Amino acid sequence: MTDTAPGATETRDNGERDYSKTLFLPRTDFPMRAGLPQREPEWLKRWEDMDLYKLLREQSRDREKFTLHDGPPYANGNIHIGHALNKTMKDLVSRSMQMLGYNSAYVPGWDCHGLPIEWKIEEQYRAKGKNKDEVPINEFRAECRTFAEHWVDVQREEFKRLGVMGDWDNPYLTMSFDAEATIASELMKVAMSGQLYRGSKPVMWSVVERTALAEAEIEYHEHESDAIWVKFPVASQAWSDEAPEERLLGASVVIWTTTPWTIPGNRAVSFSSRIAYGLYEVTGAENDFGPQPGEKLIFADKLADESAAKAKLTFNRLGDVTFAELSAMTLHHPLSGLAGGYDFLVPLLDGDHVTDDAGTGFVHTAPSHGADDFEIWMAKGREIAAKGIDTTIPFTVDDAGYYTKDAPGFGPDAEGGAARVIDDKGKKGDANQRVITALIASNTLFARGRLKHQYPHSWRSKKPVIFRNTPQWFVYMDKPLGSDTDTLRTRALSAIDATKFVPPAGKTRLRSMIADRPDWVLSRQRAWGVPITVFVNTDTGEILKNEAVNARIHDAFLKEGADAWYAEDAKARFLGADVPDHAAWHKVTDILDVWFDSGSTHAFVLRNSEKWPDLKFPASMYLEGSDQHRGWFHSSLLESCATNGHAPYESVLTHGFTMDKNGFKMSKSLGNTIAPQDIIKKFGADILRLWTATIDYAEDHRIGDEILANTVEMYRKMRNSFRWLLGNLAHYEPEEAVAHADMPELEQLILHRLAVLDGEVRAGYRAYDYKRVVNTIANFMNLELSAFYFDIRKDALYCDPISSVRRKAALTVLDHLYSCLTAWLAPVLVFTMEEIWLERNPGETSSVHARTFPELPANWRNDALAEKWAQIRAVRRVVTGALEIERRNKVIGASLEAAPVVEIADPELLAALEGHDMADICITSQIDVRRAEALASEGFTLADVPGVAVTFARAEGERCARSWKVLPEVGSDPDYPDLTVRDADAMRERAAAGLDAGGDA
Repeated sequence: MTDTAPGATETRDNGERDYSKTLFLPRTDFPMRAGLPQREPEWLKRWEDMDLYKLLREQSRDREKFTLHDGPPYANGNIHIGHALNKTMKDLVSRSMQMLGYNSAYVPGWDCHGLPIEWKIEEQYRAKGKNKDEVPINEFRAECRTFAEHWVDVQREEFKRLGVMGDWDNPYLTMSFDAEATIASELMKVAMSGQLYRGSKPVMWSVVERTALAEAEIEYHEHESDAIWVKFPVASQAWSDEAPEERLLGASVVIWTTTPWTIPGNRAVSFSSRIAYGLYEVTGAENDFGPQPGEKLIFADKLADESAAKAKLTFNRLGDVTFAELSAMTLHHPLSGLAGGYDFLVPLLDGDHVTDDAGTGFVHTAPSHGADDFEIWMAKGREIAAKGIDTTIPFTVDDAGYYTKDAPGFGPDAEGGAARVIDDKGKKGDANQRVITALIASNTLFARGRLKHQYPHSWRSKKPVIFRNTPQWFVYMDKPLGSDTDTLRTRALSAIDATKFVPPAGKTRLRSMIADRPDWVLSRQRAWGVPITVFVNTDTGEILKNEAVNARIHDAFLKEGADAWYAEDAKARFLGADVPDHAAWHKVTDILDVWFDSGSTHAFVLRNSEKWPDLKFPASMYLEGSDQHRGWFHSSLLESCATNGHAPYESVLTHGFTMDKNGFKMSKSLGNTIAPQDIIKKFGADILRLWTATIDYAEDHRIGDEILANTVEMYRKMRNSFRWLLGNLAHYEPEEAVAHADMPELEQLILHRLAVLDGEVRAGYRAYDYKRVVNTIANFMNLELSAFYFDIRKDALYCDPISSVRRKAALTVLDHLYSCLTAWLAPVLVFTMEEIWLERNPGETSSVHARTFPELPANWRNDALAEKWAQIRAVRRVVTGALEIERRNKVIGASLEAAPVVEIADPELLAALEGHDMADICITSQIDVRRAEALASEGFTLADVPGVAVTFARAEGERCARSWKVLPEVGSDPDYPDLTVRDADAMRERAAAGLDAGGDA
């Protein structure tokens, strides 16, 4: 059978005409299956070939700068999921600010010095039977440098694979010569200002790592400790001129501690004038050691019964022990008589740190092993010395955790050799037990037990640390720098108040840390790092302050790196002729804490305008995990306040930690780790980026197979919408674009929604609320486009005549949607948006990432229109709800088979529908909208759309062979008896345009 009508079509086997090739169906090669693991490297290479980062710097040179300064990861292993989250978040910030119209340069960097790298090289030495101390220091440092260089290269490629854009060819490294020179110079600035001093204080010491640790390097884990209660007998002589009352002679003050090994370092007992104390006499005892009936003991009254229970005692209270009595008395050391080393008096000191919340109300005070102990000993020093008591603080434990000669009976001269607190593997040594045994022998052990509590551990080795008195280099927190109120602490607190924190709770956390922290410990007793570049007078301990010497050190480091400090001629070379008596000065051998290195990065990165002209100081933002309140945020703040007087950042953003699917911390031992490399290999980096953008990063968050599956599904839906967009835009001709004023209301509504979303997306990106941005866009694409606008406009886009303004307006809106959505999602789905951009622009030499967010016309915003269409959409929901029941009951197969009756009781709602083709909007062939005073009882209703009822009716007429609408008019056109009037007109226009059935639409 031959069809002779204009625009003839082929025929189907059943004799019907085949109009499928006369439709403007979507046409695209954009694949539904993304193939991201295979395709993403292609786009990475494209960006590298075009030098996209450089292109962005050139095109945005005159824009306002936004600088996210990279907190340096440590160069010692493959990246983990925490690295991936952190770097992706930084990329989200950097890219979105670039597309918001800033010059958002990003320079990645690495921390390259420090103990973990040094420890790895030492492990290699031990495996080969080599001794680190026998290797020249600069040879050892060279091996550390090579190790760090290797891992910088490995991590760089892993970060790039995440789609992170930055100056990868020119990153900063704390071990580069210019960086080492600047770090040393920053330290020398601190020294020249009088903030640096050499002191002896108890610091947290890692026996495993053989170095002092800063607060930032400490974390707390549950630990089981030996707990002991110890008797300090009241001495027969008093500290004051008055002898103690006879009733107190022979009594003992009882202390409690969870560090028995510190007893040899005890020099005082602290009490509180705010606590009530009493004298108690033992009346019964059920113990193998400890107090016996008749003994007198002094406790805080509140804790007396609890303490007695520990030693299985009964006792009677004999009376009060007053503040005056406690202040006057001295005590015998509980190890008095052991090796002749503890025959000195122990004073009682009134201390604010003493409470009656636990223990006995008395605090064992060992100034070489605790911050509070040290502070009260130093504060009361003059009073103690005035009474003839030696105020020297002993060094009872060495760097390996062994007792020294300052711990008689336990040190190297003791039988069995020196006892050890902690061994090289972080395990408990024999010190506690040997001290406890000695106390039992001295009849001064009151009771003993075990206690599980939170105890400080090294952040890196995860092993327990000890408080140990050692000479170290410190920075004063409270020494006046100009006026009495200008100190490093006040500067830092003021800087925090001037900084924006995201989330805001970060401010409180960092502020409390700065408010309470002790002086900053800078020194480490290691080899791989920037040395503390100062000279000290051998006789006076004075620090040399000489700008010429400092300049020579800086210049030498620029040319040779910090290795210059360890050269044989370093002392003579640096002191030069400016310091005539070289013999009077010695060169410090300690290195700087690596937190000072990373805390100084602002100095050699942000202020290095010659190397990185697109950066600014202070940085717009520092972004790291919440643990960096005690780490990089903290050290950077102190370093910049010490040298610049203000913070190096304007804002601080923190994120939580990534847990497994059950909310547990990831651990290799638990087997619950998820490697970003595995996710990328299976799904692609864009899926990992989308997951990052949809979590609540301010809190700890989870990742797992089900969570990733949900992310993949979100991505699939968005990709499908883009595929439909691209397919329809194949028919778009820019010269046929329809002006906003000439568009149907539905198109104007979608442009209004774009205008609203533009504000929401921009606000979300500016607030760093990526979850809100992505969810807003995804909901728009799923609910307002795919399920509403696209669904309604498929008919017009596929079937309308070539000349149709409605069809051209819809294509124009699709073009605007494409422009906005590809830009808004580009910071998140960096690879997919590039793919979509190139799919429509195959010859494009630039990139979607070279765009900024589109500036949308103000007249697109039409709130009144949106309110009106909210009513229309409400009615549509009732209709689609009614039809869904019929479809589910198999009464109809598609909504075009229906001609529902819509009864509306509200005249205002009815008025909102006037002039609109509700059949088209509800995707039915026909519809009957009528006013009803009373709704039909059998009608379908929705509770949240009152006054609307829908009754089902089947559409009357024949089905159009082209658009599938069922209308009575089908058959009215003699040339196209199987089409609607609209479809017949479309066919005639095709014929006039010279398009046959197989032609291109």
